Amino acid sequence: MSSLMESRNLRLEYLQAMGVQAWELRGAGAIVSEEQPDAVAQAVPVSVEAAGSADVAQLDWPELETGVAACTRCELHQTRTQTVFGVGNRHADWLVIGEAPGKDEDLQGEPFVGRAGQLLNAMLRAIGLRRDQVYIANILKCRPPNNRDPRPEEVTCCEAWLMRQIELIRPKLILAVGRIAAQNLLQTDAPIGKLRGSVHRFRDTGIPLVATYHPAYLLRSPLEKRKAWQDLQLAVKTMGDQP
Repeated sequence: MSSLMESRNLRLEYLQAMGVQAWELRGAGAIVSEEQPDAVAQAVPVSVEAAGSADVAQLDWPELETGVAACTRCELHQTRTQTVFGVGNRHADWLVIGEAPGKDEDLQGEPFVGRAGQLLNAMLRAIGLRRDQVYIANILKCRPPNNRDPRPEEVTCCEAWLMRQIELIRPKLILAVGRIAAQNLLQTDAPIGKLRGSVHRFRDTGIPLVATYHPAYLLRSPLEKRKAWQDLQLAVKTMGDQP
């Protein structure tokens, strides 16, 4: 009983860090939301050749990481400090995908560090996951100057690296964090407010994809944290519904 109480108290602690008022779920896997998931997104074929080399599809982890570190396919290599490959469990069930490295990520070579990374860690812990239990990556492996939005040609150049990571990890669920990540993964221009609250499928892989707000946005708009919590609960339920 004491271990259950400790687990519950730990969960409440991280919910408080997110700024979300905690309440008890009515049953295992229940979603605390009145929104109903919309129709599943249509599948779109994945093209490894989009990055300019089908050879990427044959790379293992060491070769893939070396390839990313040496990549010069777009102009971003001229201004980066280093590439940001990804971090976490390479056999993870959960794959978290964000937009692109920021200043801190460019300096440290790891995605989601700084204040936004701390909030992401709190979000994961609120659903019982540690950072090292998931895999975290970005649409782009290099920081755009001044943290501007990624350009379409940059996303195209970088896509094969991410596609290969997805193929190697074979996650059971993708959590798309932020508008840019969700729009590029789902190949749509729909706003994040329309994409969240539903379970999509990632192109032709069939992998469930749940979109939510970026932690950096939540830091600026704390009132939206409740919606992000609902998205996390939807992701947990989706994982629980899988065979």
